[in-house]
Amino acid sequence: MARLVSEKADIIPQLGEVFREHGYEGASLALISRATGLGKGSLYHFFPGGKEEMAATVLAEIDGWFERHIFAPLQATDQPRDVIEGMFGAVSDYFRSGQRICLVGLLGLGDSRDRFAVVIEGYFARWITALETALVRLGHAAPRAREQAEEVVAGIQGAIVLARALGSPATFSRTLARLKARMLAG
Repeated sequence: MARLVSEKADIIPQLGEVFREHGYEGASLALISRATGLGKGSLYHFFPGGKEEMAATVLAEIDGWFERHIFAPLQATDQPRDVIEGMFGAVSDYFRSGQRICLVGLLGLGDSRDRFAVVIEGYFARWITALETALVRLGHAAPRAREQAEEVVAGIQGAIVLARALGSPATFSRTLARLKARMLAG
């Protein structure tokens, strides 16, 4: 039975989970309809551009969350040690200690990568640059700070994959702890 939804924002979390579970190509309108409780007509009412607009909306929501909780704090004038620690905590929360995959990373690996290339590249580039900025403020040398930022973002993404593949959230938590200790040690 179709449910009442007052705003488009009400279904964005369900859309995100469908795309995380099935990827862009595998997320059929039937699956999306089942997950959101909305008929195809209602979905097209909210998203006239169809599935591509749905995915773009989910990506924009993710981008907004990362801007508020990761990118902006890392570039703020707060204590760099505190914001780097905060980044690791926020990342752990967001990815549910490695039990939630990174939709941006998933789309970056799939056939839909070209469709969302600008958003995907921007997400990872902004994360690396923001972390690099915080590391430089912490006292790391600029060229090495960039390399370290890339290693951390790659390590987080790899830890998500490994934790999911092994069915071991502890793998994600241990990896984050090691990355954080390395970054804060200099």
